[in-house]
Amino acid sequence: MLPTVAIIGRTNVGKSTIFNKLLKENRVVTHDTPGVTRDRVYGRVNLPTHTFDIVDTGGLDITSSGSEETEIFEQAREAIEEASLLLMVTDGKVGLTPLDQELAGFVRKSNKPVRLVVNKVDGPELEDRYLADFYSLGWEVSPVSAAHGYGVRDLIEDLCKDLPSKKELDLEASPRDGLKIAMLGRPNVGKSSIINSLIGDKRLITSENSGTTRDSVDVELEKDGAKYVFVDTPGVRRRTRISNSLERFSVLRSLKSSSRAHVTIHVVDAAEALTSQDKKLLDYLNKEKPPFILAVNKVDLVARKDRPKMKKFFEMEMKISSHVPIIYTSAVTKAGFGGLLPLAEKLWDECQKRVGTGELNRVLTEIIQAHQPQVIKGQRPKFYYFTQADTTPPTFVFFMNNHLLLKAEYVRFLEKQIRKMFGFKMAPIRLIFRTSQG
Repeated sequence: MLPTVAIIGRTNVGKSTIFNKLLKENRVVTHDTPGVTRDRVYGRVNLPTHTFDIVDTGGLDITSSGSEETEIFEQAREAIEEASLLLMVTDGKVGLTPLDQELAGFVRKSNKPVRLVVNKVDGPELEDRYLADFYSLGWEVSPVSAAHGYGVRDLIEDLCKDLPSKKELDLEASPRDGLKIAMLGRPNVGKSSIINSLIGDKRLITSENSGTTRDSVDVELEKDGAKYVFVDTPGVRRRTRISNSLERFSVLRSLKSSSRAHVTIHVVDAAEALTSQDKKLLDYLNKEKPPFILAVNKVDLVARKDRPKMKKFFEMEMKISSHVPIIYTSAVTKAGFGGLLPLAEKLWDECQKRVGTGELNRVLTEIIQAHQPQVIKGQRPKFYYFTQADTTPPTFVFFMNNHLLLKAEYVRFLEKQIRKMFGFKMAPIRLIFRTSQG
């Protein structure tokens, strides 16, 4: 599993701005009005040497007893519990407040490593004046101005010192202790029933009432000498149907479990086609790019004469991500279960594939010369160099004269060629384009 950095602090100290700076995108809405962030928000920082998850939390006021504040507090507490490292954010302009001191006492009880971030320090000339009081908390201090970018690069370097590198994570992330498979989907599509059928035991409670599974549950299986760990997650409902804070926490954990598994199986109901919530989950998976399989479950509920039509429907719906393998299953008839685990193994193996830089440049240069990108405003996009930067997902970086000239259809062409020439049939792949001097 990737390490997680939780960003905590009182209201309006700039936690969400720091979160966005670390991600290099505006994932979280920021505003001068206190308390804009309510729920936990996750993101992933992918650097050349380190990869880690970050979670932004709502502003904490441990002196408040209001129901909304209590819910935010519970969200933050859960983030602290699952974190490898805590970033406690404070406001340098305001100085160390009694609430900061109370929060520091609360954070110490977690026994987690903490780095103190003093935000709104707009330059080195302000450090002596703004930081003095904060050293009394006894933690390493990182002065930053998230709004202006001052100190953010140093903060990232400090985080990398405190977290395991990719090389260290590769050893830990190996599925030698069992390929970890997350079951993701709406309530009552049959996630628990699939696991029970595979392990031959009713280990998980199943019910016609949606929402039976409230938390992520690990179930181990050993079959034909291979080990597997299934993570049965709570059903992910539409936000308007999430009726209480417990269920909201469960939904967040479902998505988090998916991002930490080796392979995700997105389960949908064959009889209900694809609902709007199914499509939102597919959009999430396509964006985050974990290796995943679409399992169309309960095919026994579809009349045999209608099954070819059903399969054609799902194939058409998945055309936008045609690399995703589709398997048709039934917990009643056991249809598809024989191929599910081998398919997950094959998908994971494909995600570990690496293409040598020499071979990549030779093949792609020939392809690009044969089919050059379109001239834009009198200038043709020119590629200098290609390399595979990462696996899971396989990530390819293109250095070129001006990446802004590249059209979306040519990006799709390049992805199609990489899949065809190097055998990436099922794995998600990520293409990154960077402007370089050549």
